[in-house]
Formats: sequence, C-alpha cells, structure tokens
Amino acid sequence: MRVAVDAFGGDNAPLEIVKGASLASVEYNTEITLTGKEETIRKIIAENSLEFYGELKIIDTDDVISMHDEPASLLKAHSGSSMALAFKELAEDRADAFVSAGSTGALVVGGTLLIKRIKGVKRPALAGMIPSPNGHYMLMDMGANSECRPEMLCQFGIMASVYLENVEGRRNPSIGLLNIGAEDTKGGELQKAAYALLEEAPINFAGNIESRDMPGGVCDAVITDGFTGNIALKLIEGSAATLFGLIKQVFYRNTANKLAALVVKKDMLKLRRLMDSAETGGAPLLGVRKTVIKAHGSSDARAVKNAVRQAVKYTEAGVADKISASLETLTAKEQ
Repeated sequence: MRVAVDAFGGDNAPLEIVKGASLASVEYNTEITLTGKEETIRKIIAENSLEFYGELKIIDTDDVISMHDEPASLLKAHSGSSMALAFKELAEDRADAFVSAGSTGALVVGGTLLIKRIKGVKRPALAGMIPSPNGHYMLMDMGANSECRPEMLCQFGIMASVYLENVEGRRNPSIGLLNIGAEDTKGGELQKAAYALLEEAPINFAGNIESRDMPGGVCDAVITDGFTGNIALKLIEGSAATLFGLIKQVFYRNTANKLAALVVKKDMLKLRRLMDSAETGGAPLLGVRKTVIKAHGSSDARAVKNAVRQAVKYTEAGVADKISASLETLTAKEQ
C-alpha cells in the first residue's frame, strides 16, 4: 500500500505529521510519500530516529496552501504546494491513498477536480466518526457542502451505509437525518424532501434524529448538510473539551477531591481516550474515485497514524467501487 501524506498541512506540521506517518508506515507496512520541504523533513527524521517501511519518498517543495488561501488556488497559484503534489501522486497512480491535515476547502477542491467524482455522485462529502458511549457514529457532511439539495442528502446516506458496512464492519447500519424533531413533517423543505428520498433508498433509514440524541450514538450515521454538520461537529468538540475542563477543576478544588481523583484516575483516562477524536484519525471524502482522508487540523502524531490506518482500510475495502456499484443499482431501479 502506498500513501501520499501532505507533510506540511495542519497546525502541528511538519513534526507531528512526519512522526505519525512513520508510526503508521512501520505498524501497517505502508510505503509513504511525504510532500514538503525535504531538508526540514529529513532533519525531523534524523533528530527523532524515525523509521519507515520500504523506501521513503520525499517530494520537495517550499509552497504550502494555508487556511487563509482561496481553496481553488490549489489548482493554479498553489499547484506546487505540498497538498497539490500529494494529490498529484494519487491522481497519477503513484499512490493508492492521500492524507492531509491541511485546508479543508482545498482538500475538497482537489478531491473533486483532481481525483474526480464517482460517476453519478452529485457532490462528495466529508464523513467523520464521532466518539459516543457505544463507540463511534458517523456525521456526514462535516463541511464540504454548505448548501445541499435533497438528492445529495440521499446519496450521503447511501455512501455512509457503504462505508460503515465495508470499513467499520457494521451490518445493516442505521442512517438518521438530522432535524429539529422526530416527526416526518418537521424541518424545512430540504429536510422534508430528503426524508422522503431516504425512506425509499436501499438503506436502513432510522428517520429524523434530534441533535440532543446525537452524542448518545442513537444511530450509526447522522446525515445533514455541510453547514449544519460543521456547526454540530464544532459544538460537540467544544462541549467535550469544556466538560473535561470543568471535571478537572472539580478534582483540583481541594485535598479531598484530589484524593478522589486518584481513585478514579484510571477510569477517567479511559473515558478521555474513548472521547478522543485522535483515535478515529480523520474523515474520508466520500464520493471521489480514490481514497482521500482529511485529518483534523490539530492532529498529533497518533491522529496522523490513525488517519493513515483509515486510508489503508478504506482502500483495501474498495469503498469507492462499492459506492459506485450502489449508485448504479439505485439509478437502474429509478429508470
């Protein structure tokens, strides 16, 4: 397996990206291509005694597309950036998968226009796994499409179902539609029309899901437009960070609480790890022809390692081909 990694994308690049790529390469027997300033990358490798499976390939560039750059600049002004060059490896079949913690907008542009959409897909969407008491559930779309049509949400549901079955190993996963109420009459025109389409789709549709039910993992995937999904994602992340911060304040309030903290420390660490997004690695861009994984912007080495693991599983499972087959079957039934 060959994975191209944008070494200079993300808040903690390049150190944590290179370290994470090394961990993944050794653990999953994966050949890595790193894109970015070669001198810096090699210095990190030497200073941290990092190892790689097979032959490490480094593509040198000083150009990095930032969060403040126009996403479309990936195609021209920043066509020589670390992200663009990693995409080029994938597009020209020198890599089997792509991972970046860089600009989400640029990644969506690259996935859509350089890697191309699967035939029949209206819009690709970011599908991330969110921690819950029962493990994880999928949230889709997480920000690739701020405006959606009903048929797009229906396709998101189909693509989510294919991914969960083939990568997560969930049989007949339940797919819910994020809405302001459980009744099928709730929501705006988008939600009402999407509900009707999802009811007829070849998936296990669980109906409308309210946002208060999401953290409990009431279904395997929650479908929504990218604008709403991104707000929901950041609210969940912020709420979790705030809650753990408040718990920490309670434990440090006095001596008795500090002693209590020692008693439950092991269980609290398990809980924190359960709710840590770094365990999931990243969000696949579902609907493009090859494996594109968006790691969180603040990814550390562990998160990058898990993003590469996710890329390997996605590719080996042939998710893109299975999504294509599912959409072809649906189209044939409609005709």
